[in-house]
Amino acid sequence: MATRKFLYEERYELKQVKKGKQKIHIVIPTVGEVLKHEDDYYNLVSILTAMPIDLMVQLDDAGIDFTTINEYELFLRLFPVIRQQDTSLIFGDLDLSNFQIAVSEEKNSLVLIDTKTEVEIDRSVQMEIASVLRKIHHLEKNRKKPANQEAKDYMLERAKEKIKRKRNRVEDSQLESLIVALVNTEQFKYDFEGAKGLSIYQFNESVRQIIKKVDYDNRMFGVYSGTINAKELSQDDLNWLIHK
Repeated sequence: MATRKFLYEERYELKQVKKGKQKIHIVIPTVGEVLKHEDDYYNLVSILTAMPIDLMVQLDDAGIDFTTINEYELFLRLFPVIRQQDTSLIFGDLDLSNFQIAVSEEKNSLVLIDTKTEVEIDRSVQMEIASVLRKIHHLEKNRKKPANQEAKDYMLERAKEKIKRKRNRVEDSQLESLIVALVNTEQFKYDFEGAKGLSIYQFNESVRQIIKKVDYDNRMFGVYSGTINAKELSQDDLNWLIHK
């Protein structure tokens, strides 16, 4: 709950960073800011929250078995790509180009370190970055694992086919479509320009809460019309104000 409280602010200060002269913050941009850089922003979020299974095809193409590496090892492999991008909508003025992979004698593991500020990004910091971004965007951590080699091969083939189908497809702005849908919903009290002034976290929370309220209204209509038995509903079903 404490994390959610801080996510209503403009930025979230990582708690795990205990070393160095500079703090690491996760910026919480406005909807309007995200709209201007939507593809790049969501691509960066997906990279920073990726689990090996999410990039199984790319790892397979590089000769890496996605079941043999963990989330942090994947992050270190992706960091050269991350540091080349504009990360200001996620890390603010933090210059990732100053970070280098090094061996921490204290932790006996690989870390990223900024030699100028002595700030370290180790496994715990990476996990906190991913966790905060997942909370902002309501992303679930992909914990799926293939049960055997046959299942792994099947998952890879399916993922490759999915990438092929999407390769030449031009997709419209998903965020803009959501805004249009919400401003035409009676539960949403903002117009298009007002929605752009919300933080992306506030907007995502509004989307989830409105879906919950619409579901509740439909459920209650079913109760009143006699098609749904109220005794079979949980307390969560009967209270749309509950926010988890």
